[in-house]
Amino acid sequence: MPDRYHIHTAAAPARFHRIGKFGSVDWREDCSRCSNCVKPRCLYEVYRHESSFNRDPTVPVQPVNECRACFSCVQGCTKGLLNISINPEFLDMGDAHWTPDILLSTWNQSDAGTIPVSGAGYRGRFHGPGFDSIWTDMSEIVRPTRDGIHGREYISTSVDIGPKPMRLDFAPDGRMLTKPSRLIEIQIPAILDMPAWPMQGGDPVEARLTAAKELSSLAVISASDAAAARPDQLRFAVPVLSREDVRRSQAILDAVRMVEVRDRPDVADLAFELQARNTQSIVAIRLELRPSTADRVTLLARAGTKVFHLCADPHGRERSEDGQAGRHMKDVLREVHGRLVKEGMRDEVTLIASGGIALAEHMAKAIICGADLVAVDTALQVALGCRVCRSGHAAASDSPCPAAVGSTDSAYAAQRMVNLMGAWHNQLIEVLGAMGIREVRRLRGEVGRAMFLEDIENEAFGDIARLPRARVSP
Repeated sequence: MPDRYHIHTAAAPARFHRIGKFGSVDWREDCSRCSNCVKPRCLYEVYRHESSFNRDPTVPVQPVNECRACFSCVQGCTKGLLNISINPEFLDMGDAHWTPDILLSTWNQSDAGTIPVSGAGYRGRFHGPGFDSIWTDMSEIVRPTRDGIHGREYISTSVDIGPKPMRLDFAPDGRMLTKPSRLIEIQIPAILDMPAWPMQGGDPVEARLTAAKELSSLAVISASDAAAARPDQLRFAVPVLSREDVRRSQAILDAVRMVEVRDRPDVADLAFELQARNTQSIVAIRLELRPSTADRVTLLARAGTKVFHLCADPHGRERSEDGQAGRHMKDVLREVHGRLVKEGMRDEVTLIASGGIALAEHMAKAIICGADLVAVDTALQVALGCRVCRSGHAAASDSPCPAAVGSTDSAYAAQRMVNLMGAWHNQLIEVLGAMGIREVRRLRGEVGRAMFLEDIENEAFGDIARLPRARVSP
């Protein structure tokens, strides 16, 4: 059995004042200045900045926006003067996909690498768009004989990247005739991708490379960043190369274990040229998710390319030709996975999914839908304080980025990325343990271990929807 994989997290507090979800409203006019005031006893010390602790009614009241909504103070105040409300500034963050709750959860996980716990619990809907329409099978979590997933039970989260032969051929004397596979094994089913949009101050490449090394993973970087990287960093780098870069980057090709090339009409020829220049490296095709992605992947897989990086937009949707929001990543992944299974090539191919991966559960659900692993992009920026501004990303506007993500110290940024991945890794183990699965490779394409809202609705109401409409007499 291999050594247990462990991500070393460390405290990396936020650089800016945290925008909290809840605010504590204090009606001091009727305060009797009790000697047993509930504020000093707050478990989370959210009133520590309030020096008077409700002693001086003349002091202006400032809402406390670090509240965890445990309601201890609301229930304990003898005069009933304290209330909990939603912070309006919190609701202004993010967008429809990168919701304020996701941003806050990502910040909290990046602080110390622990899974955040909310005192108020979950009060939202139990289904929604995209990945929220998938429920995973957690039947194994109720088994009383289990002794905890972090104890004796070993759960593997390692995955392989690279072409895998369907069978092995041997000579009569026992020699293996099949060429050895070029595989990269990483210990977590996630690599660190480039930012989804340009960042003020530049891409924190140094931080991503440092985090990838610490995580035993990979970081996708540009060709120019690869040329400036140190030799010891290139082992964890995946440069994205054009045809022009290939001709002048032999030193990089010799040092890296994997490269990516963007999809283009002659991408298969370019992939073969790259493979000829370095027979030990893995070549991945980077494709944008489109309605024709399944056809394109099948065609390239038949031509001999076996690793694909499927890139959705920042909201996890395919890019349609008319500019409208296309299908969600989960539907495209199921189509691509199913097509490769039908063609008898699925086990030979590695699928990497990126775009819109915002939570640890998205990583698990993307793998259930057919991906082998995911690439994390926007979540890394959020870990550094990005608020996913609705008015347009700061790099494309005249106003400065409120979080100054691009100017973050590389060591600090790398630690927060490691913390985020550490929290995601723990949650992935929780999911696998609750499903009774002991290695993440078995989770790939296991749609039978999940329920999809669209399938349930079609099964329940499909016959009704197909009934002819009744004619209404005039």
